[in-house]
Amino acid sequence: MEYTSLNSLPYYSDCNPLVVGLGYVLVDIRVIPQHGSIRVTAVIAKPADASDTAAIGVNDCARVHRVLLPRLEAILNTQDIYMEVTSPGMERLVKNPAEFALFTGRYVRVWDSEITDWVAGKIVSSDTESVTLDIVHMDKPEQTEGAEQRRIPYARISKAKLLQIGG
Repeated sequence: MEYTSLNSLPYYSDCNPLVVGLGYVLVDIRVIPQHGSIRVTAVIAKPADASDTAAIGVNDCARVHRVLLPRLEAILNTQDIYMEVTSPGMERLVKNPAEFALFTGRYVRVWDSEITDWVAGKIVSSDTESVTLDIVHMDKPEQTEGAEQRRIPYARISKAKLLQIGG
């Protein structure tokens, strides 16, 4: 996987402060011209340190939509925008290693090309080169106390997926 700073994504740095101001994080934003109009897809999540662990709901997406739409209309100089705001879903495919930092404390499964197998764990930390996981065994996924920590460079990760484990 190749690391790309989230702030280098088009429109991310324009929209993220608004989303953060509402108490969420912007995971991804895509702006695609389509048949004379513009289609925007934004993915939001709760911050890793959020005290409210409830899933992102329709009302959360609507709040972000109401704030982002006027901003994007101004930036893109058009009112012909179709915008969709979604949650990352229970088992999101991680498309950019920069997302690991947004999901610290959540479980993930990565395909490690060095061992040619899936490695599951709780995200402890990440940087521009690698992610560090508390390794878990899928038969006892909540058992992370005393777990082996493993640093996996992004160059070895060919696929990654968030997992819904525990509460």
